[in-house]
Amino acid sequence: MNDTSDPPLAMKLIVQIPAWNEETTLPRTLADLPRRVPGFDCVEWLVIDDGSRDGTVRAARAAGADHVLELGRHQGLAAAFRAGLEASLALGADVIVNTDADHQYRGGEVALLTGPVVARAAGMVVGERDPSALRHRALRRLGGEVVRRVSRTAVRDATSGFRALHADAARALEVTSTFTYTVETLIRAGRAGIPVLGVPVGVNPPLRPSRLFASPWAYVGRTGPSIVRLWLRA
Repeated sequence: MNDTSDPPLAMKLIVQIPAWNEETTLPRTLADLPRRVPGFDCVEWLVIDDGSRDGTVRAARAAGADHVLELGRHQGLAAAFRAGLEASLALGADVIVNTDADHQYRGGEVALLTGPVVARAAGMVVGERDPSALRHRALRRLGGEVVRRVSRTAVRDATSGFRALHADAARALEVTSTFTYTVETLIRAGRAGIPVLGVPVGVNPPLRPSRLFASPWAYVGRTGPSIVRLWLRA
């Protein structure tokens, strides 16, 4: 008897990397990313250049990026993340992984994030860093508890940028923050009923200090109002 069942659909994974003046670190980040990931027939890399003034675009292309999206002017991490999602969906991504351009996260662990998404066990998977390896642990624990309550999720590392999204979840998430996307998307996903999981991941030794905020209290000052606003709207 001939098998008349439909062949499995091809699956595309796009790894997106928002980058701002990352000429030095971006090549290491890209070199660490996989080209083969279980469950996918195609793996592509997308670099979102957030108005860099150095050789970030040139470095991205030289290091093998399949797509480079140039925003033209510096708009901030949240805008670059949002632009990356839109571009990834337009390119036909079934699953999107976001990672940082500073080589903080281990590219070889992409499959840890995508596995539950491919298995349809989650619409969003967040890579959770070991708290003992992070600075300002007490403040992070307090902030994490607040976000878990507001988001109705159990994710321990709300600020991790290493995360995977099913295309359906990416389409459903709105990003309105002008600062960072991590906490907002987690809260929106949890409150929208999108299944969210956290999985342990490792990190690489830092290559440079964080440029997102000057101090942990500055971060709280920028994200706190957004958390309250999302909580009140839900």
